[in-house]
Amino acid sequence: MNELLLLALAMLAAGGVAGLLAGLFGIGGGVVVVPIMELALAFFGVDAAIRMHIAVATSLAIIIPTSVSSTRAHHAHGAVDFELVKRWAFLVLVGSIAGTFVADSVHGRVLSGVFAVFAFAVALKLIFQDGNKAVTTAVPRNAAVLAIPFAIGVLSSMLGIGGGTISVMVMTMFGLPIHRAVGTAALFGLVISLPGTLSYVYLGFGDARLPPYSIGYISLVGFALVAPMTVMAAPLGARLAHGLSQKALRLAFGAFLLAAAARMFYQYVSP
Repeated sequence: MNELLLLALAMLAAGGVAGLLAGLFGIGGGVVVVPIMELALAFFGVDAAIRMHIAVATSLAIIIPTSVSSTRAHHAHGAVDFELVKRWAFLVLVGSIAGTFVADSVHGRVLSGVFAVFAFAVALKLIFQDGNKAVTTAVPRNAAVLAIPFAIGVLSSMLGIGGGTISVMVMTMFGLPIHRAVGTAALFGLVISLPGTLSYVYLGFGDARLPPYSIGYISLVGFALVAPMTVMAAPLGARLAHGLSQKALRLAFGAFLLAAAARMFYQYVSP
């Protein structure tokens, strides 16, 4: 019983941290939620072949209300670029759906490996690189650039993230101010998470290996524990983003990601 209580508290804490980071950095919080959710599922003996699928799918479902809460808070500061969202939204959405079908076709160990590489790369960037250098003064409109929003959608739905980790980096490289990039990334999180969640419900429906209280690959227990905390914490993160130095939190987040990447890599290499 004590172990169950600790897991529940860890998931509640993960929701709070994920919401704070969603508002602060424009990310969906999946980089926090996915490894903790996967650990909880392992504790309950869920088949390793689908643990990451459930963690990723549930993370995307949690990102839906988190993105709405975070976007509203950033919009109050005038920090959402709706024109860019209109240009990229369809390709992000299509990429999100495509990513779920790719994820469904591979073993959970493969997803663990991909997540580990991604988390490790982001952690190194957070720890050693302070910001991005802009390469243009505006987001280009040529056809080649359209591959970027599609790739953001694919990777995000495969890894259970809101896309902010990738899209903020891309948008600042294209000259978008950091606060506007963060606010816009929060809205992209909704474009990614809604179709991704529905796809994971469809793809996992009826799988006999799923734990109780699941709809497709979505764990309703995980959603109920984590989602309320993310929604409550996201506006606080958005307020902090517009008035607080982010260096210390950036370094702490980077350290957490290194630890999460190490565990996911172990999941990938272990039999």
